[in-house]
Amino acid sequence: MLYAMLIYQDETAAKAATEAEMQESVALFEAFQHQMDAAGHVQGGQRLRHSDTATSVRVRDGKTMVTDGPYAETKEQLGGFYLMECADLDQAIEVAAQIPTAVSGVIEVRPVFTDPFGP
Repeated sequence: MLYAMLIYQDETAAKAATEAEMQESVALFEAFQHQMDAAGHVQGGQRLRHSDTATSVRVRDGKTMVTDGPYAETKEQLGGFYLMECADLDQAIEVAAQIPTAVSGVIEVRPVFTDPFGP
């Protein structure tokens, strides 16, 4: 089954990180990526730019409204995602727990519809 693993973390900590801390984080993610690739889990994913670059779009009564910034103000912001193939939710949770930012942020795990118009 395919799972989206949405990576949330406090951007202020990431923005305040030193160069050495950033390099350490990159190394941890590269190691995680190689491990998950080798296990056949990774189906996609990407790091996102900080939430202050977001644009939110809503359509109400036929009118498009555009707002600078993320959908909602939260303590932790969406920083990236993985699409992972896992046998079941238990395995997806095991994989999510290995994402480096799980120790300082939160990983939201959601099953993905394989047929976007099916049940």
